[in-house]
Amino acid sequence: MYSTQDHTYMSLALAEAKKALFISNPNPRVGCVLVKNNEVIGLGHTQAVGSHHAEIQALEDARKKGFDIAGATAYVTLEPCCHHGRTPPCTDSLINAKIAKVIAAMEDPNPLVAGKGLETLRQAGIDVRCGLLEKESTELNIGFIHRMRTGMPWVRMKIAASLDGTTALNNGVSQWITSADARHDGHHWRARACCVLTGIGTVKEDNPQMNVRGIDTPRQPIRVLIDSFLEVPADSKILDESLGGHTIIFCGAVEPAHLSKMEKTLKAKNISVVQLPDLSNDKGKVDLQAVLKHLAEKLHINEVHVEAGFKLNGSLLRENCVNELLLYMAPTLLGPGAGLANLPELTNLDQTTRWEFVDQTLVGDDLRLRLYLSSQKNPQKVD
Repeated sequence: MYSTQDHTYMSLALAEAKKALFISNPNPRVGCVLVKNNEVIGLGHTQAVGSHHAEIQALEDARKKGFDIAGATAYVTLEPCCHHGRTPPCTDSLINAKIAKVIAAMEDPNPLVAGKGLETLRQAGIDVRCGLLEKESTELNIGFIHRMRTGMPWVRMKIAASLDGTTALNNGVSQWITSADARHDGHHWRARACCVLTGIGTVKEDNPQMNVRGIDTPRQPIRVLIDSFLEVPADSKILDESLGGHTIIFCGAVEPAHLSKMEKTLKAKNISVVQLPDLSNDKGKVDLQAVLKHLAEKLHINEVHVEAGFKLNGSLLRENCVNELLLYMAPTLLGPGAGLANLPELTNLDQTTRWEFVDQTLVGDDLRLRLYLSSQKNPQKVD
């Protein structure tokens, strides 16, 4: 169904989509390539929210270069939109430009589109095909796809550990287990996420900035702090807006007077406080599932990047909040200390949670492992 040239042009469209990796959130990362007479005449990728989509960028690129667009083929990594949102429908622009053929990598899972964009193009007499390099497009937009399909963000948990699974010594020392190359790579994953999430334990022990550094990005992800009892020190770097994006704190069953005092203090720093206690127990902790639902529904968060400690990692995993593990394994043995996560003791191997390897890559001297939660435990997993 698809020629070698089709694969080449769609690969080029995917390369364009990757240019939107750090800028398009909460919109998907989309690339578009216009081809006529076996010549690339226009290139485009999704701009910042509220600005042009990939198809419009490619059409404008072709026009600026003086090309006649009529009769061209558009290779696009996601089905063109057909509804009025912050911008007009891309389908209208493609039809008005007299595009002859559209090849899409995949359908848009957004219920407002979901095949209707492709059908609109077909009804206009355009030759439409879909499914070329779908897997690659899915990987690029896994958070957006997951949110559209499940109403929840894609949660990626980053952990740096020794070969024997130690993430910190018993005295709390953890900087640095992995190499500078691995830490730089970790900032790439921070940059592509909509938000970076950590816990109060990490803030108290390490006072991290939780922003993106060393990566050329025009946007800092939102910083999310899980702080059940609002114990965050006033001088914590995560509260300093000059170091990163907006900070949101989620708390649990905080005593009303303390909550009111902290809300007033934090509001002066332009920091939001959201109270979401876990009503299923009396410990006053935060309802982590409710946090993720809030992030998806209220803030349109696609990807959550977790960099937390042993305890919060365990809580997130126990409550089935994690979709992907991003593990950096240093070639060293550290012995006793904090493990990857505080998980309950099992009595039977049938109780284990299965994960599927996605890729294994050497980053400097360290091994980076990426795993998805197995479809046996997560039927909503994107294939």
